[in-house]
Amino acid sequence: MDTTRQDLRLTTIVVSIAFLILFLMIRAVGSNSVMLNEYSAVFYCAVICIGMQWVAWIPASIGKTERFYDIVGGLTFLTVVGFSLWAGAQSEPPSPRELMISILVVIWSLRLSSFLYFRIHRTGKDGRFDKLKTSPIRFLVPWTLQGLWVFLTLIVVIVINSQSGPAPALGIWDGLGLSIWLLGFGIEVVADQQKTVFNRDAQNKRKWIDSGLWSYSRHPNYFGEILLWTGIALFGFSCFTGLERVAWISPLFIYVLLTNVSGIPILDKRALEKWGDDEEYQNYRIRTPALLPRLRKQA
Repeated sequence: MDTTRQDLRLTTIVVSIAFLILFLMIRAVGSNSVMLNEYSAVFYCAVICIGMQWVAWIPASIGKTERFYDIVGGLTFLTVVGFSLWAGAQSEPPSPRELMISILVVIWSLRLSSFLYFRIHRTGKDGRFDKLKTSPIRFLVPWTLQGLWVFLTLIVVIVINSQSGPAPALGIWDGLGLSIWLLGFGIEVVADQQKTVFNRDAQNKRKWIDSGLWSYSRHPNYFGEILLWTGIALFGFSCFTGLERVAWISPLFIYVLLTNVSGIPILDKRALEKWGDDEEYQNYRIRTPALLPRLRKQA
């Protein structure tokens, strides 16, 4: 009974904080958004982000499974991009900028969600959910946080797509944003592929990858992820005004998330548990930065 009460208290706190962040973001960036039935399109995008996760949480909690967690996240990205484009079209036809960033997000989402989906089906589970999925109340936490993650990650795209009125022409900032996105996406794809090939080799069982991009950074895929969303954020330079600039929190949020919350800290902890006593692994950690690649490898 005490455990259930603690789970309920924790879940209530997390959900309340998530809703507060959503409310503040909607108030900040929604002033120039298309209005639908007296509510901004940004508001509807937030509802979609949380609503899709909560609907998926029901069968996931019944089955105590995280197998379709990532695929639901990917579908949410696609749904919000499509809805925001449709909403913005109620005021003006989609601009080249809106179509471009929407296509970039669709490419990224399809690639990453399918990659994560097939990876979890190969391994059978995701260790992050071992303790969470045993309690339906506790399991609501990661689903709610995924909704918040989708919204904050996509906020630049949501604001651009749902703006009322004509959009400025494409310019140098858009070109720079596209270039950085291509670089980041390429790094992420190559890093994931290199690790997949490495792990499929039976000779590498119980070993860590320290070749390819992984010899320059211990988490090159995360470096690519941060870069590509920074590129997306640059598309807002030509068209954001006033508090819409708060949307630039997106790449900062992703950086903090990956370096301090759910990315590097969790993976580094697991790695140290496996290989912390291995001198070669300790040397790898010493010579290889956690995120920002060292341009020249050390012997």
